[in-house]
Amino acid sequence: MKIGLIPNISKEDILDVVTILIQKLSANDIEYVLSNSLKELKMKFNKSINNSEFMGHKELSESCDILISIGGDGTMLNTAFEARESNIPMLGLNFGKLGFLAEFDMKSLDKFIEDLRTGNYEVEERMALEGWTNYKSEEKMFAINDIVIDKGGWPKMIQMTIKVDNEYVTTFSADGVIIATPTGSTGYSLSTGGPIVNPKSDVITLSPISPHSLTMRPLVLSSKQKISIEVESHHTSVQVNCDGNRVYSFSPPLIVEVCKKAKGVKLVHTDSTNYFEILRNKLFWGLDVRNKPHHNEGK
Repeated sequence: MKIGLIPNISKEDILDVVTILIQKLSANDIEYVLSNSLKELKMKFNKSINNSEFMGHKELSESCDILISIGGDGTMLNTAFEARESNIPMLGLNFGKLGFLAEFDMKSLDKFIEDLRTGNYEVEERMALEGWTNYKSEEKMFAINDIVIDKGGWPKMIQMTIKVDNEYVTTFSADGVIIATPTGSTGYSLSTGGPIVNPKSDVITLSPISPHSLTMRPLVLSSKQKISIEVESHHTSVQVNCDGNRVYSFSPPLIVEVCKKAKGVKLVHTDSTNYFEILRNKLFWGLDVRNKPHHNEGK
């Protein structure tokens, strides 16, 4: 087995984390390759890193069996974007804040390396989205979490007309709309009142951002449907962002079409990770504060 390591080099102490990880991989006879991005920190390399093999992200995706993203959820999303045309499974080592996608952390490092070594893991395919606009471009938009259309720097709302499979749905004014996968349902979509959707569900959700109507509620669609959104604004540009990372600006009127990408993203899970446990532990979902023991009980 060969593991490709892609760290977020902007993280403090990232070289210490990488060093610990490669030492543990070596101790378990697991071959690894480091991302070329680390070479920007070459002056700080220690002996372990200096003697390692380096590759570009495309090469890592083509020659390794698993990619490990070291950072937070944002790092994981970037890694998935760069490996989007490959079929390589990925996992995230959380060195950030929430770590909803990057499920593993330094505390569970020994356990998950042992699981990798013994093959005690499963690979789950997650849905990805692709989108394109009425502006001619060879590059399609790609997202694992969401594609978001928003008003950008314009202080007023924009008007959007939604069609699904060429059938008219509605026209409304809002700050924007979030087209989310089940994976992205616990991200930006959740903060706007969208539903939590289990990753095994084959659906896409539409969540309006601050709509100027009490009746404009989130909508759940089949992933087999194609979504078309026509945007009107008095401003000179409208923004479309993918996974909160890649931001595009277009002049209105704008038409954005979104559908499920034929090839999804593969994520590695072990028996030490459970979706509902992550929901409870990291988003406090379903927890009733009334059931929390009081400090003065029994006194």
